[in-house]
Amino acid sequence: MEFRREEDSIGEKYVPKEVYYGVQSLRGYENFRISGLDVNENFIKDLALVKKACAIANLESKQLNEKIAKAIIEACDEVCNGKLIDQFIIDPIQGGAGTSMNMNMNEIIANRANEILGYEKGKKFPVHPNDHVNKGQSTNDVIPTAASITTYRLLDEYIKEIERLEKALLKKGVEFTPIIKMGRTEMQDAVPISLGSEFKAFAKAIGRDVKRLEISKKRLKEVNLGGTAIGTGITANESYIKSVAIILSDLLGYDIHQSEDLIDATQNLDKFSEISSNLKVCAVNISKLAGDLILMSSGPRTGIGEIKLPAKQNGSSIMPGKVNPVMPELMKQISYQVIGNDLTITLAVQAGQLELNAFCPIIIFNLYQSITILTNGVKTFIDNCIVDIEANKERCRELVERSVGTVTALIPVIGYEKSADIAKKALKTGKSIKEVIKEECDFSESEINKILNIEKMGE
Repeated sequence: MEFRREEDSIGEKYVPKEVYYGVQSLRGYENFRISGLDVNENFIKDLALVKKACAIANLESKQLNEKIAKAIIEACDEVCNGKLIDQFIIDPIQGGAGTSMNMNMNEIIANRANEILGYEKGKKFPVHPNDHVNKGQSTNDVIPTAASITTYRLLDEYIKEIERLEKALLKKGVEFTPIIKMGRTEMQDAVPISLGSEFKAFAKAIGRDVKRLEISKKRLKEVNLGGTAIGTGITANESYIKSVAIILSDLLGYDIHQSEDLIDATQNLDKFSEISSNLKVCAVNISKLAGDLILMSSGPRTGIGEIKLPAKQNGSSIMPGKVNPVMPELMKQISYQVIGNDLTITLAVQAGQLELNAFCPIIIFNLYQSITILTNGVKTFIDNCIVDIEANKERCRELVERSVGTVTALIPVIGYEKSADIAKKALKTGKSIKEVIKEECDFSESEINKILNIEKMGE
């Protein structure tokens, strides 16, 4: 393998000749071999798009000559289209607020731009990673800006999936409305309820999650691009500062605007904490839903067995015929991961010091994971579980009729104490509530049937 010698402020290094990254990327690679994972590809492309907007703004404000600017723009377009992604060698967990990610991108674009202009990779001129590709920028404004764009895109996909989950649950709610089952509080028999009402309540909780995420998603449209190191815009041209977010917005096709207070936007990354918090709440709701499905489907013969989940795979290596609720179990595990990620994000957001939060890499690493696993999880949860859930009508009816919970309907007629005595006798003798009422009360058959109208109780 051939090498080229490159220098930075620390010293010299030998970089493989054929690669597009340079000495600062190589230092980052050697320093931060942490997770063994790659930086999110969507983030890499969005960072390249930010660099393109900066190059256009620098060209329009006459901070870059046309020849260099166009070469940079062309190189950015290539990365945005998925080329040279393998040259992004930095681990997503790193020190330095994302400087290694920023320099990795600067070096890739500079080397490719030099090639476009007919020069060799690894040469500092005519296109330099810092002087040209990074002109008017800092890690501290381009990394959070690209992070906001990627989060917005990922969140948009997730919101579509949970909207689909809400609709799937509502559809089941309508389908199951006529089916009355036993309601339970603290895992004890309570009073009858419609199975459809339970599923509609599941959908309501998910609907609130959609609304919360839609509100917090809007905050991602406000970025600190143009603020450079600490929000004051030092090293950036005034015309560039005014135009760069507008240009980026045009490239994206949706409104991105510069924060009114760039110092605040550089210091504080609370918008990511807000989104993570709302994702956590959503994960909590999904986990609760998944747990309820596991309980209601327990059995098939010795459990509750009110619903049937679609069988997706063998449930045991030793017990023939066993089928596990794998999809709800999956969603609970995803929820636990998201809840843990939120704690990491919370700690990292509050750990920012004075003019900068240096912990953006771990924030976006966890945030992207949360959104991605929730999106993929909810998709398979809907397609491989929710849409094919079946109600066990006979079992639902059987459990209601065997329960003493229906005695609650007697309270307005004979009072709490007498109703409690009837319940106790039913439990002690094994007789049904209806049988005990006949023995203890002077009601006709039609009056008893009217009082113990299961359908009426379940409304």
